[in-house]
Amino acid sequence: MIVLDQENKVFTLHTQNTTYQMKADSHRVLLHTYYGPRIGGGDLSRLIRYADRGFSPNPAEAGDDRTYSLDVLPQEYSGGGGGDFRLSAIQAELADGSQVVDLRFTGAEVRRGKYALKGLPAFFAGEEEAETLAVFLEDAVSHLRVELLYGVLEGCDLIARAVRVVNLGAEPVRLRQVASLCLDFQYAGLDLVTFDGRHAMERCPTRAPVRPGVQGVGSVRGASSHQHNPFVVLCEQDAGEDHGLCYGAMLLYSGNFKAEVERSQFDGVRLVMGIHPQHFCWTLEPGASFTAPEAALVCSPDGLGQMSRRFHRAIRAHLLRDPLEGRRKPVLINSWEAAYFGFDSEKLVRLAKEAAALGVELFVLDDGWFGERNDDRRGLGDWWVNEEKLPGGLEPLVERIRALGMEFGIWVEPEMVNEDSRLYREHPDWALVPAGRMPTRGRSQLVLDFSRAEVRDHIYEALRPVLSCPGLSYVKWDMNRSLTEVWSAALPPERQGEVYHRFVLGVYDLLERVRRDFPHLLVEGCCGGGGRFDGGMLYHTPQIWCSDNTDAVDRLRIQYGTSFCYPPCTMGAHVSKVPNEQTGRTVSLDTRGIVAMSGAFGYEMDLGELDGEEKEQVKEQTAFYMEHFELIQQGDHYRLSDPFQDGPYTAWAHVSPDGREALVCVVTGCVHAAAPFRALRLKGLDPRASYRVNGGEERWPGDVLMAAGYPLPMSMGDYRSMRLYLEAE
Repeated sequence: MIVLDQENKVFTLHTQNTTYQMKADSHRVLLHTYYGPRIGGGDLSRLIRYADRGFSPNPAEAGDDRTYSLDVLPQEYSGGGGGDFRLSAIQAELADGSQVVDLRFTGAEVRRGKYALKGLPAFFAGEEEAETLAVFLEDAVSHLRVELLYGVLEGCDLIARAVRVVNLGAEPVRLRQVASLCLDFQYAGLDLVTFDGRHAMERCPTRAPVRPGVQGVGSVRGASSHQHNPFVVLCEQDAGEDHGLCYGAMLLYSGNFKAEVERSQFDGVRLVMGIHPQHFCWTLEPGASFTAPEAALVCSPDGLGQMSRRFHRAIRAHLLRDPLEGRRKPVLINSWEAAYFGFDSEKLVRLAKEAAALGVELFVLDDGWFGERNDDRRGLGDWWVNEEKLPGGLEPLVERIRALGMEFGIWVEPEMVNEDSRLYREHPDWALVPAGRMPTRGRSQLVLDFSRAEVRDHIYEALRPVLSCPGLSYVKWDMNRSLTEVWSAALPPERQGEVYHRFVLGVYDLLERVRRDFPHLLVEGCCGGGGRFDGGMLYHTPQIWCSDNTDAVDRLRIQYGTSFCYPPCTMGAHVSKVPNEQTGRTVSLDTRGIVAMSGAFGYEMDLGELDGEEKEQVKEQTAFYMEHFELIQQGDHYRLSDPFQDGPYTAWAHVSPDGREALVCVVTGCVHAAAPFRALRLKGLDPRASYRVNGGEERWPGDVLMAAGYPLPMSMGDYRSMRLYLEAE
């Protein structure tokens, strides 16, 4: 619900459990007055206090009032160069070379439904599910107009934000920064939580107090990156899973980003989040507009777990565009670790037969099926079927796979090119490399200039026959290197600062074409695993390969960190062979299955190499996942322990929204002699109900399970696992 007090210029956004407010003051500066648990309303600008602060200058309108300074006021969207020395939300170079952006309020209006962003991902909702507040600010000298958009998804406790900048003046303006989010707090007792790591070990939580000065994370790799995720949390310093005030901020963008927090000299805290200003410069011609990516906010007064579940519900209902919505996703097997580049039709069919006999429903052909792709040094860009490997093309293979009762999927990497390819030999200028400069290679490949429509058109037309193959139902869309030497032959020198962003828009454009023409295809995103696991990609690819690291013990940490924002249904998770390819660790098939089953479930191994007992385990795993798919994928997710604490076990639960059904998963750590007895306290159950555990006769009251816990059996051996299925009577 949005409440406009036009007389006093107070604008209040209410979700079911939170309130957000701003006010345009007497000098038409848009102040941020409150964001937190839901309250009745009223003008909360009374919370803002004024004092004469040395070296905090006063705008001309303030006259002799030295207590009024932009340098200390909590602002909704900070300008630059005009007396606020904290982080700026917008920076621009004007026609005269000046870089002052002084934004003042000019109006506001409420619209039914949720706004959409042309060419950019955004949460969506029906007219009865959301409202939009548009607030207009303008710089009176440059005539830059900034439109702040707020989409209120009341039932999800989520507020989406976006920014559109319009040049109403007569001269071009060079935008140096346009943040999607600026959020001020008037107190400093907060921790910053970021989600960091590296390839094959992504999204590990890092928590530290907000200190004086600036701290933050970002990416200039051309993708949101393995190293830092475009999702951060600000929370009270004593906040935990089930208590404390927490704010989550998510950027729906798949390219360079920056999220920075500044604690000011007077202990205010400002969060600014958006496209990374490094390598960014956008020329805005008169009459033109620029739209920044969407950001989304969730506030939880009751801890990090509640914050996560609010994000999960909103993402599932209002961001994912899943072609299988309402239907169960198939259990898949990917050919990569079983075949790599060395396969033919007969080997693939053999792998599929073994998998089909064990309940697997989707066979995915990974890298190596096209051009002269017999290793990773050649063939990318040549999207025709290698008929030496697959005689007659894809269709005969797909028919044989489907005859086994399985669906068929395929791997592609459209944004990349090898120099040893027909495409590169014919169009070397289509790669992102300045003329005369030696390229930097990653995985023996270069990056195609997806900022150019003709490049995207060519790739799409090359892929269209493959995507049109009868029986194809799934595509894995990969990206296996970061961007370097970013320069486009299609843009003049003064516009090269637009290439990174235009590249991301080009990726979104091609994905949107695939969705338009092949709406039945389930597209899974991938970037060397989790290097582009963000809200922008989830809008186009409703699940993402969570990490190239399939080691079950490492995955406990990766999936734990990912769950702070992203729901389990979005995390591609497979059971792979042992010893594990990334770590050399051997973990039981039971444990590998339980860990992978808490995501979009599948296998990545030659199932024919298993013995008879292991094959029966696979049958049981696939059957169990199919039976409990809705609970796992659509239930509420509870983190019951922290795997980064190296405790005796890692535990989590999937709980139905009414609390009457739950699946609890436990993986033990390193076992020590004479270990103490443990009881696991559960969450999310109905305290008044009685539960049967794994179909046993004994009944357990819900309040007992949550307050006192369930006794865990003693474990012999490291990384053992157990699964508790609870059903209320």
